[in-house]
Amino acid sequence: MATKKSGTSSTPATHAHDAHDDHGHEAHSHAACGHNHGPQHIYIYSPSSAVLDKSAFRRGVARLKAMGHEVEIDQDALARSTRFAGDDDTRLAAIHRAAASGADVAMISRGGYGLSRILPGIKYKSVAKAVEKGTRFIGQSDFTAFQNALLAKTGAMSWSGPSLVADLGVEGEPDDIMLACLDDLFTGHGEGSGWRMHHEKPNADGSDAVRDVYFKNATLWGGNMAMLCSLLDTPFFPEVKGGVLFLEDVAEHPYRVERMFTQLLHAGVLKQQKAIILGQFTGYQLAPHDKGYRMQSVIDWLRTQIKAPVLTNLPFGHVATKVLLPVGGNVSLSVEGRDALIYWGHAH
Repeated sequence: MATKKSGTSSTPATHAHDAHDDHGHEAHSHAACGHNHGPQHIYIYSPSSAVLDKSAFRRGVARLKAMGHEVEIDQDALARSTRFAGDDDTRLAAIHRAAASGADVAMISRGGYGLSRILPGIKYKSVAKAVEKGTRFIGQSDFTAFQNALLAKTGAMSWSGPSLVADLGVEGEPDDIMLACLDDLFTGHGEGSGWRMHHEKPNADGSDAVRDVYFKNATLWGGNMAMLCSLLDTPFFPEVKGGVLFLEDVAEHPYRVERMFTQLLHAGVLKQQKAIILGQFTGYQLAPHDKGYRMQSVIDWLRTQIKAPVLTNLPFGHVATKVLLPVGGNVSLSVEGRDALIYWGHAH
């Protein structure tokens, strides 16, 4: 298995992107892959919080159109009811219109909060049928609730990745790695994501903090940690055994991240996974009371609790540089030194 990686940097903010081979080494598999390499039909809808930044919304739509895509905007994409993008029925209808749109990609306008309230009302079979016909549902943050509920109810796959406002609607240029990954999804070239993990001290016995591993045929799942934990012991939490669980969060202090880990640990979820991958945990502040307790302390503690390797620095989260990840996809995982690669071939 080739680990095709480019753009590697040791800084946490810049990550390797597993783009398709620029030298054409994979051209034979792409030439007859049967995917739509032309303009995509992209459906924009709002299942969570209301869109407040209309300028960013317009910039995101304009950017997708400038890339040559057909953008269809849901009739209630800019609706508002208190903090939500319309009341619960309005947002449910938007999800079902997205599923019925026949679009190549259904992308959320933004995350925030709101999907938890309407999970029981989603017609999961309709969404799964849309996925089967080729619609790729994409988003992150609050969208984690939808993705894992869909996986739990139907086994259908969705994509963790950018949303319209935060990622494509930025002033200036959007992150080039995120755009390259999105283009890979659009063209059917996406095969995986490689990245470099944080440099960590060796274990007490001198062994590497993360051992070299390789395995295949594991289900990739996860997303925003707080949202995932909120689904525990509900019909919307996937029962994944032998999976690769990836997690990220924003504005959660390390002790709160650890508390969520203890919840997943005591619920028996972590011991059933082949690997835990930590994305970017951002937007929190340490306090004098921490006295040296930090995110690395959480990671060190977690490794004493489970046998599965705990990987770091996945380029995904509430950050500009983010890869796309198939939630519910069948993946291989390779770790060699600090270099890690999730590989899914043509998961879509």
